[in-house]
Amino acid sequence: MLNRKIAPPIKDAVEFELSLKPYDKYVLKNGVEVYAVNAGAEEVIKVEWVFWGGNWYEEKNMVASATNFLLKNGTSKKNAFEVNEHFDYYGASLSRACYNETSAINLHSLTKHLGVLLPVVRELLTDAIFPDDELQLFKQNSKQRLEVNLKKNDFVANRLIDEYLFGFDHPYGRYSRFEDLAALSREEIIAFYEKYYKKGKCIVFVAGKLPANLYELMEGNFGDLPLHATQPDPIIHKAYSAVEKKYRVSNDPGGVQGAIRIARHFPNRHHPDFYGVQVLNALFGGFFGARLMNNIREDKGYTYGIYSYLQNHIHQSAWLVSTEAGRDVCEATIAEVYKEMELLRTELVDEEELLLVRNYLMGTILGDLDGPFHIIGRWKNIILNGLTEDFFYQTIQTIKHISAKELQVLANKYLVPEDFYELVVV
Repeated sequence: MLNRKIAPPIKDAVEFELSLKPYDKYVLKNGVEVYAVNAGAEEVIKVEWVFWGGNWYEEKNMVASATNFLLKNGTSKKNAFEVNEHFDYYGASLSRACYNETSAINLHSLTKHLGVLLPVVRELLTDAIFPDDELQLFKQNSKQRLEVNLKKNDFVANRLIDEYLFGFDHPYGRYSRFEDLAALSREEIIAFYEKYYKKGKCIVFVAGKLPANLYELMEGNFGDLPLHATQPDPIIHKAYSAVEKKYRVSNDPGGVQGAIRIARHFPNRHHPDFYGVQVLNALFGGFFGARLMNNIREDKGYTYGIYSYLQNHIHQSAWLVSTEAGRDVCEATIAEVYKEMELLRTELVDEEELLLVRNYLMGTILGDLDGPFHIIGRWKNIILNGLTEDFFYQTIQTIKHISAKELQVLANKYLVPEDFYELVVV
């Protein structure tokens, strides 16, 4: 019998043996791949249609994001209100998102309602009409939102650091502008929709408590569509990084805080250093107990929070440090960031701190495997980046076994101040 007066033994997260639940794969008649994870105790389901329709493929700025946003704002049979009301009636939600390479439509609903919701998603993929009044409303709201956001130092800093890294003409460095909003036309949006949605490359990810007839539902609603009719041609965008690496921008003369961004280029997930750098980044500034936070928030009190992270794009990545600090201590904050880089380059991390980072990263992965929606998210990341299941297990092996010396070698390779772009917006 369990003795509840004795506390259970504490087990480090690094001692767990984690595994990624496999998916089921279907291929519809038109070649659309459906990846499904059947798990979870509740009768809920998530379906995500991913298209190669991000701004990587647009010929004119903001066409991809406008197309994705207006996709559910009217068909020849339903106006925007009626489309939204249909999903609301069944307690479901239909959202959309546009990224650099891909765009997506997300459906969350009770499993039992999937059969009446999928036909309306099909309607959006075959019969969206992009009404002109909805486009004008989109322009007006986007303009107002942009006017407000441009007063925020962190918003301006995020735009500029991407532009310095990749150049404005590269999809990773591009951002919204008033002149691009004004120039958006319905004809360009419809042309993008025809090429990259109606006949575009599509992959479907499904997770939750799946109905027994899932494959029949997907085949019946989407298997006859001309998806994959126009495979997007490979497009290469060359990055033109800024020559100057240090910037100080005045955006709000009366503001009390400055937005700091320190960033460098970094290879994508296929590079062998990626595994180890995930651990090094966690140590540097990847979580609340990391060195940047301990020094610059807890010790110096310059900021409420400071983090470093890998900006993971499919083709190319970047390594960034991001924070907001008092305007009079921005330069001191930057100096402390470089000091932490130097410490990682010159001193071996001790085993106690390394164990803390290993446990944090393993705990994060453990949390990401909690529930079918998280599991399909892991698989989506692997599949869309052209990786294999081995990426998951290699990541875990690296977290568990990378040595202090290997981390120091990576620090000397990547945490070099001269390689970083430096921006303060005050």
